[in-house]
Amino acid sequence: MDATSLIEGEVRELVRRHSLDPVEEPTRIRQLVEDVLSEYEERALTSDLPPIVDRATTARLVHDAVAGFGALQRHLDDPSVEEIWINEPGRVFIARNGRSELTTTILTADGVADLVERMLKSSGRRVDLSTPFVDAMLPDGSRLHVVIPDVTRAHWSVNIRKFVLSAASLDELVALSTITAPAAAFLEAAVASGLNIIVAGGTQAGKTTMLNCLGSAIPGRERVISCEEVFELKLRAPDWVAMQTRQANLEGTGEIRLRRLVKEALRMRPDRIIVGEVRQEEALDLLIALNSGLPGMCSLHANSAREAVTKLCTLPLLAGENVSHAFVVPTVAASVDLVVHLSKDAHGRRRVTEIVALPGRTEGDVIEIAQIYRTRGSTLVRAEGYPPHAERFAQAGYDLPGLLAASDHDRDYDHSHSHSHSHSHSHSHSYGHGHGHVERAALPERASLGERPWLEIRGGEG
Repeated sequence: MDATSLIEGEVRELVRRHSLDPVEEPTRIRQLVEDVLSEYEERALTSDLPPIVDRATTARLVHDAVAGFGALQRHLDDPSVEEIWINEPGRVFIARNGRSELTTTILTADGVADLVERMLKSSGRRVDLSTPFVDAMLPDGSRLHVVIPDVTRAHWSVNIRKFVLSAASLDELVALSTITAPAAAFLEAAVASGLNIIVAGGTQAGKTTMLNCLGSAIPGRERVISCEEVFELKLRAPDWVAMQTRQANLEGTGEIRLRRLVKEALRMRPDRIIVGEVRQEEALDLLIALNSGLPGMCSLHANSAREAVTKLCTLPLLAGENVSHAFVVPTVAASVDLVVHLSKDAHGRRRVTEIVALPGRTEGDVIEIAQIYRTRGSTLVRAEGYPPHAERFAQAGYDLPGLLAASDHDRDYDHSHSHSHSHSHSHSHSYGHGHGHVERAALPERASLGERPWLEIRGGEG
């Protein structure tokens, strides 16, 4: 047995004997490691104990094994590592700048199980044959996802998505070139004016970071309630209550799902509601809350802004047979004001690629949308659309025409069609999930909508 293993054993015994908590008492643990190292070096001078080759390396390895997450700790401490995953004990991968690489880290099957047990200890969650999946948050805010056999073929699958708050405000996203300054100013005004916003994108596109940055624009006088599967949001709001779901206990009771949290949030006097990621029937409760006049925002996994709206028209149908397409489509049109779509390029850079508005109009099962910003080449530019609720911007003290005019030098005009479309209707699109595909069509005239009084026409021109 080498010196590192012997010292680790001594430290573990002292931690157990003194009932120390490595998470709550990190300073004492570090001092304990140093003390044991010093004593070991003295004993090694007059005995045949294996020598310590590198004191600093040994101290780090022992500390990581006792108070951290063993061989994975160095990857967790590395700021360039975005994600860590284990396919099997001998295949540990990491991602840097959006690219994956196989590490030299070698674990054992028992070592993986021990690591997962320690990771779950502070979360109060578990994984076993009856609950082969688990999501949890590590003490540093990283998100853990585990799947065990026989759902996986032979080995435990472990994913750790590190939470690196690269930006906490829209201005910081501008500095990172995630969004342009005019578009950020528009979104800041939209949040402060109480518009309902959906943040959409693929995996690791930066949806949670964008939600955090949008949250920084919420006026400080507002009470914010957030609902998440696992705590990820890091808001700066002075009056903020965060809630997360809970899995069932060993008896199969006590589960709290995201839908329940959304319902409970409405009883907590919220001025603003944020749902970390909408995946299932909780979309219905969120829509009902937004449609009742409560401002809010959420994230959604989708490959485009259009797909996000289509998905938001589909998810509420999971709530039961009594929820109809005829109810959901106009509710989405009336409840959602903006969709912000992000993507990650091949180099790992995250960008806002599109911002669209829902003017609130529908034609049958088709929801009208209007592009506010779109990507031209690799640049986010002003499109022809106009957001709803111009009066809310004015009431909040914002000059909406001035905000949008700030991007007019980049406006994406379609000169070949500008003579045949009005300013308010050019470059808008409509689509409905009932068709199963995106439709591009000229928008119906307002006069034709007048014959359908059940449609709510909101805000400014789209």
